[in-house]
Amino acid sequence: MDLFRKELGRKGEELAKHYLVEHGYQIVQQNFLLRNGEIDIIAIENPESKDRTLVFFEVKTRTSNDYGTPLEAITYYKMKALVRAAEVFKHSHKNLPDALRIDAIAVTVLPNGELVNIEHVKNISE
Repeated sequence: MDLFRKELGRKGEELAKHYLVEHGYQIVQQNFLLRNGEIDIIAIENPESKDRTLVFFEVKTRTSNDYGTPLEAITYYKMKALVRAAEVFKHSHKNLPDALRIDAIAVTVLPNGELVNIEHVKNISE
């Protein structure tokens, strides 16, 4: 992966993290890595409520839709890897909420990194 794409991905994840915090999520971890998968952001929705949900986020960042939207980049195989990584994470962190969900955040930025749009899609694994 070239440096531009890595930086673009990092920028998108930072913007997504700020978006989530602004919307009341508590960040648990970023960049949870497994041999065959990665989860970009793990957070708790409604952290002060009895209805807390552990949410695993896939963040996709693009500067244009020339090669498809950010959400179109989440393939069947990527979803399988996300589900597997979420299961491993939850199994090793039993103190977190039992309610689980996998969401996507699509980030569009200008080539200079300026935010254009953030789209949060819940329950992408359904």
